[in-house]
Amino acid sequence: MTRIERILMDYLTFVGMKSPSKYKHIFIDLDKTIWDFESNSRITFREIFEKYQLRSHGISHLHNFTEVYTRINDLLWGLYRENKIKKEVLNIRRFELTLQEFGIDDLILATRIAEDYVTLSPLKTILFPHSREALNYLKIDYSLHIITNGFEEIQQKKLDVCDLRKYFTTITTSEEAGVKKPETGIFELALEKAGAKASESLMIGDDLLVDMAGARLIGMDTLYFNPQRHVHEHRLDHEVHSWHEVMKIL
Repeated sequence: MTRIERILMDYLTFVGMKSPSKYKHIFIDLDKTIWDFESNSRITFREIFEKYQLRSHGISHLHNFTEVYTRINDLLWGLYRENKIKKEVLNIRRFELTLQEFGIDDLILATRIAEDYVTLSPLKTILFPHSREALNYLKIDYSLHIITNGFEEIQQKKLDVCDLRKYFTTITTSEEAGVKKPETGIFELALEKAGAKASESLMIGDDLLVDMAGARLIGMDTLYFNPQRHVHEHRLDHEVHSWHEVMKIL
């Protein structure tokens, strides 16, 4: 870098201007990236645990229930992403199997809990720290978009309740696309709706296999949101541990 270039860069930094970015469009996952899935689910499960008095059914602690549920839910979501089960089956079956692990064979109870979960969960409003600040910051220079595998009606409710819709030009769900991340079809639809090219787009998400690998398949750059600091060996364009770091990069 020449002396003149260095002076110019120092000046741009001083006046708060940013260097030009190759990106015009930023596509962002919702759950576990903006919307704090773990925190919101924990509150919802506490409400359900108390409402249905699950301790009286033999489940000694809420933590035990959520630990078993998380393991089963992750397995069933894997099948759902591969189109091996329908969402209606997933929604009830994950609670039915969780209860069965505690010796509770009660389909009616599982169905009621499932209905409450999809009703109560999207009403929760905890976002990751600095995420709203970052969205306000990014919206100035980029067109922002959502790509999510979550259930259509639930994700739309989250966006409304958390007042997030105003940040995004387009919202693409897997139900709308007919395929789920990491399949290229959902990314292709999102790019088409946005009027964007993959080469000028960045994908921000928390899942290496679903968000990052899927985006790379279609030629998009990737930014791995990794607040838990998971160790991995994947090749990525960017990696951050907080939304505050996103603002530093972009």
